Amino acid sequence: MTNDAQDRTLEAEAEARWGQTEAWRDSKRRTSSYSEDDWRTIKAEGAATERAFADLLRAGASPESDAARKLAEDARLHIDRWFYPCPLAMHVNLAGMYEADPRFRAHYDDQEPGLAAFVAAAIRANADGWAPAPGAPPGRSRGGAPGGAGRRLRRSGLPPVP
Repeated sequence: MTNDAQDRTLEAEAEARWGQTEAWRDSKRRTSSYSEDDWRTIKAEGAATERAFADLLRAGASPESDAARKLAEDARLHIDRWFYPCPLAMHVNLAGMYEADPRFRAHYDDQEPGLAAFVAAAIRANADGWAPAPGAPPGRSRGGAPGGAGRRLRRSGLPPVP
């Protein structure tokens, strides 16, 4: 199957699964206006993050390390910036898909054996590293509500998120 045919197949599958969601509609709206330069930037940013994850794995870093968690947050913000709002809980769900779906697993593991599990673990560690800021209302997750709910949370051990 050619890349174009494979892309169309994957898009049809994704639309069947998520087409009724706000995230899907937002992604379609955003991406419909992207230029070729935008797509080159998106792909280059994503590839750089994946290479950095692979470098950490090869170096023996823990997926719970600050460096791996920072890359996980960078990856989440990449999705959030270019495609759809990606709160931490959604990113954790994506991590499960990276491990469970053989196509996603192969995408990562073809770059470095074990990379899919490493990325997924780093995403989970990143999500686990966020804690309610003092005085924050209960039940809020960073990025999970409109209107800057992320400002009500802080990263454990790090200064408040702006």
